[in-house]
Amino acid sequence: MKDRSLISYIIILMLCASILFPAKTLADWAYAFVVWDGYVYVLTDEIVNEVEKEIGHVTKYSDMEGTYSGNFSNVYPKGTKYYSIVGVNTDAAIAIKDETGKYIKATRNGEYASNKYDILHNRTTILWILMIVLIAILGVYFVNKRRN
Repeated sequence: MKDRSLISYIIILMLCASILFPAKTLADWAYAFVVWDGYVYVLTDEIVNEVEKEIGHVTKYSDMEGTYSGNFSNVYPKGTKYYSIVGVNTDAAIAIKDETGKYIKATRNGEYASNKYDILHNRTTILWILMIVLIAILGVYFVNKRRN
């Protein structure tokens, strides 16, 4: 009887954990973007005619939502090059050379939030972890109480 209640408790705990922390799945991003030098640049439909110089390239591509390091893109493959635009400060916009050789304008949208979603800095994640630990402690307490 004692083993059955312990196994039941473990199964319930695992179900709770799977509901609270579902596996990552493929998802659609809110918009197409690249990350350069720690900032997000949202792609536009605007074609750029004059670029100045190469300033970087995509170091990581993924179509799965998440946070990544480096010059990341959710659209362009690794190796796609970034360029500065003639007469435009890179704090405002950059150009991305697409697979057809055209330069697509991308406007700066703010700092890339890679650190914001780090598990140690995410308050929601910490609260969920604390709740699971509390459930586990209570479960062990009640299982031990039942045994005595």
